[in-house]
Order: sequence, then C-alpha cells, then structure tokens
Amino acid sequence: MQEKLDMFCYQCSQTAGETGCTVKGVCGKESTVARLQDNLLFAIKGISAYLYHARELGYTDPEVDAFLERSFYSTLTNVNFDVGEFVKLALEAGQMNIKTMQLLKKANIDNYGEPTPTEVPVGSVKGPGILATGHSLKALAELLKQTEGTGINVYTHSELLPAHGYPELRKYDHLVGQLGGPWFDQRTTFKKYPVAVLGTSNCVLVPTADYKDRIFTLGVAQLPGVKHIDGYDFTPLIEKAKSLPELEDEPRETVFTTGFGGSTVLSLADKIKELVEAGKIKHFFVVGGCDSPKPQAKYYREFVQKLPGDTVVLTIACGKYRFNDLQLGDIEGVPRLIDLGQCNDAIVGIDIVAALSELFGLEINDLPLTFVLSWMEQKAVSILWSLLSLGIKGIYLGPIMPGWVNDDILNVLVENYDIKPIGNPEQDIKNILG
Repeated sequence: MQEKLDMFCYQCSQTAGETGCTVKGVCGKESTVARLQDNLLFAIKGISAYLYHARELGYTDPEVDAFLERSFYSTLTNVNFDVGEFVKLALEAGQMNIKTMQLLKKANIDNYGEPTPTEVPVGSVKGPGILATGHSLKALAELLKQTEGTGINVYTHSELLPAHGYPELRKYDHLVGQLGGPWFDQRTTFKKYPVAVLGTSNCVLVPTADYKDRIFTLGVAQLPGVKHIDGYDFTPLIEKAKSLPELEDEPRETVFTTGFGGSTVLSLADKIKELVEAGKIKHFFVVGGCDSPKPQAKYYREFVQKLPGDTVVLTIACGKYRFNDLQLGDIEGVPRLIDLGQCNDAIVGIDIVAALSELFGLEINDLPLTFVLSWMEQKAVSILWSLLSLGIKGIYLGPIMPGWVNDDILNVLVENYDIKPIGNPEQDIKNILG
C-alpha cells in the first residue's frame, strides 16, 4: 500500500525538489496547517455551490461574500500559519454555510412554494422524454415551462428528486417521475433510456459514446465535446428529444416519497412529543450525506434495515438512495422514513433538530438523536462543519475518513466532537441504543 503523504503543497517556486512539499513546507508551514487549508477550501466550495443556486434566483448575502474573500485569501502563500485560526475559520465556514443554506431555502420556497410529501414513481412512460440531473431548480422550472404542451415528458434523476415536492414544479403534468437513482448510476441510466439529458450542476460524469450526442450542459456544468446551453433557451434540447425514439411504458413499482419540508415535519411536533413520552418512538437517526460507489457504502442500507421499529430515520442528500426504496411504515401516523431532500436542503434537517431540542427542552446532544453520515466529495465538508459549529457531537462518519484528515486533525475531531468512524451496523446500533 502506498504511504499517505503528510501534505502536498505546490503553491510556490520554493517547493521541495521543485515539485511539492510533502512533509513540511519550505516556507515553514506545518503539514496540519496545509491540510486545514485544504479543508477550508473544500468547505468554501460547498458554500459557493449553494450560494450559486441562490444567486440563480436573485438571492445574495454580502456577509457570506466577504467571508469567502477572507477565507480564500487566508490560504494563499505566506498569509496564515496558525493551526488554531484555521480551526476557527472552519467553524466559521460552518456558520456561513448555514446562513447560505437558509438563503437558498428561502429562495426556493419563495419561487416554488413549500415542499409537501409527494410520491414519485420510478420508470418511463410512453412518449419522448428529457431527463434532468443536478441541483438547479431554476433550470428545471424553465425546462418545464418550455416543454409544456409539446408532448415531451420530463423526468428527474438523482439530485433533482426533491423537485417533485415543490407545488410550483409539481403542477406540470408532464413532470412524470424519476429515472435511475444516485449520481453514479448515470452512465447506466442514460444509456438505458434514449432521452435527451440535461446536466444542470455538479455530479455530471464524462459521457460514454452511447449518449454523448444527446446530453447537454447548463451553467457551471460543462463536459468535453458536449453541447452547452447558454442562458435558459432549451430549444436544442427539445429538438433533440423530439428526434429520439419514444420511451415505452415500464412497470413503475418502485416509488420514492420526497418533499418533507420543515413545516410538514414540524406540524407533527405534538404527535412526535406524545409518542416519545409514551415510549413509542425511542430514537431519531439522521442518516444521509453523499452516496459513494465504494463497497463500504452498503453499510447504510444494512444500518437502516436493522433499526428497530420504534425508531425514525430522517434522511438527506444522495445517501438516501441506499435505502429510500424500503417500506418502513409509520408509528401512529409519523413516517419512519422521512426524506428531507438533497444536500441543498440540509438546512431543513438542522431546523428540525433545533425544533426537537426546543420541543423537549433539551440540548441537541441530549436528544435521543444520532447522526450517521456518509461523505463522498469536497462540498460535503461544509455541512460537516455546519454541524460541528452547532456543537453537535457523536457523529458517525463513513464510509472512510476524509483524505484531508491526519492524526492531529482526527484527534481534534474525536476529543472535541466525539466523531466516530462507522463500523459494523449491528454493533453501531447496539452502541447507540444501549
């Protein structure tokens, strides 16, 4: 096995061997500082992604903008060498991410209404189709307007599943369902269905020859040799969809339920309190995050399957695709599996946890609540630091530890926040529930 480098910094011409500093910076920068700089940049990327989608809808925040400038600047060569300061900046990034997600939530609700629970069938129906993937609700809204009355069916994929919960998007009859599941199944899904495909943000993969001529990108998303749409004029996409073979009706037995907005869940607050006090709900789990193609990610399905029937699972982001086809039933009207949306909607989970804290008069860490999270890519770091900035402890994290974590950083996370790597599902459940 290749030995893990302490750091890799190639910011300046002084680098060791003129390639990169791998143990300590020639400038004097310690490896932990370099890793915390990487961590901060990852968190900034997450904030930028959420801010981008808020800005699409006309919402901005000058305080967040100023923080991004200051944080980027702090990672430049010979600016900041203080390990403690970079931990503070990471926690501040968590707070700025919460602020940004609140802004995006407001932008989405103001434009598309408050989400409500909605069943979304998986599979195709007769007729031509367009499949939209990514995070941009604005792109999907514009696409639905332009395809109304054309006979083209519009489907969501992966990150756009929660769009079905918004009433101003759901009102379009030709938004007919979902094709495929998590982001990494796209090569299989896009090959299987002869539809025009629209990639609206991150999580697009370089296409295979099977569908390269019928995939389009928009906004920040771009792929080599793939047509890019400027603005929101989807004429080329629509013409491509019309030229392709029609899809056939498929059995649509798998149904995803999404759209549990904050107000929907909080409307159950009195019932939840009653069930908890009666011992009928023993524990809440927030299980979600990025879905990863790593084999270790099967942990999350096994974990949810093995939970006792007196527990409730709140799920968020693509990690839900590991288990959101499971029928877990309900506890006297409270669903045992509540899909709060994508990573963009993580603020809803934070709001609900804060509301539970107020409902029971307990600190968050004293609630019968455990976070079991998966991470895959960089911007997920921003949500982790958002949770840590709220003082949340005892988070289970997997399927592997983030690559920027060295022993020094892991010690801080364990000692200050009791971060736990996931292990065996049965043993972890036993440890949590006692």
